[in-house]
Amino acid sequence: MHAALLYFDEESRPAERLASVAGIEAHVVGCHRFPDEELCLRLPDIDLPACLVIYRSLDRPNDKLVELMLLARHARERGVERLVLAAPYLAYMRQDTVFHPGELVSQRLVGGFLAELFDAVITVDPHLHRIERLEQAIPVRHAIALSGAAPLAATIAERRSDALLLGPDAESLQWVESAASIAGLAYATCTKERHGDRDVDITLPDLTIAGRRIVLLDDVASSGRTLARAAERVLAAGAASVDVAVTHALFAGDALQVIRQAGVGEIWSTDTIAHESNVAYMASVLAQALEQVLGEVAGGG
Repeated sequence: MHAALLYFDEESRPAERLASVAGIEAHVVGCHRFPDEELCLRLPDIDLPACLVIYRSLDRPNDKLVELMLLARHARERGVERLVLAAPYLAYMRQDTVFHPGELVSQRLVGGFLAELFDAVITVDPHLHRIERLEQAIPVRHAIALSGAAPLAATIAERRSDALLLGPDAESLQWVESAASIAGLAYATCTKERHGDRDVDITLPDLTIAGRRIVLLDDVASSGRTLARAAERVLAAGAASVDVAVTHALFAGDALQVIRQAGVGEIWSTDTIAHESNVAYMASVLAQALEQVLGEVAGGG
């Protein structure tokens, strides 16, 4: 089944890398914003194929979810049979339960919204801490959750071959353990106590930190406070250096400044979110999953 990929201009580099590795055509979607904030999308002058891949990472998600709705509905009207969403960062997954009375569980609601629009969703390191599989959040046949651990591990092995990988909290263990196994490095995790969105405390693991080069590894950097507190703790314990590696470079607000002020040297991220820290590319990993989805679609699976 013939396929093409649509992307938006600010994500041209990762989208074109994916299209190149996957061997499919890539076309940019035009977007105009009116004074009242309404969006006007413009498709390229092409015949839409039977299978359309939309590349849109869902950081700053609210406008992007509207974009996806407009594109998907229009594509169906134009006769597109299969729609695949490649969303390397998947928003609204962290509100996965009711933490306070009256709260909406956005993971289930947004997941259901995407399932209504797309036949397949491919993402990277989604927040699935209370469920086992992505399809429990997005009920489609092809709900594929990939990992950024291998590209990050390669980056760390190249740049800090003697590092101790340290997760800032217990939830980071799965990524730290995986990256450490790939890179052949020692690892451990800290303990985090959260008092609010920007108020956290970190306790270091019981091992020797002094004189070691530390790489803090996590799936996402949002406010930056967790990584900053961990960096301060390891430097106070005598670490020779501390760097940061994350899958998703959200870095909301003053997060980068906070992390650097804590004494962090280098910051490395995958290109799931376009950012100046991108050094580890996900194109090959995404292309393998996309090939699987397109192959099953072509075969009637």
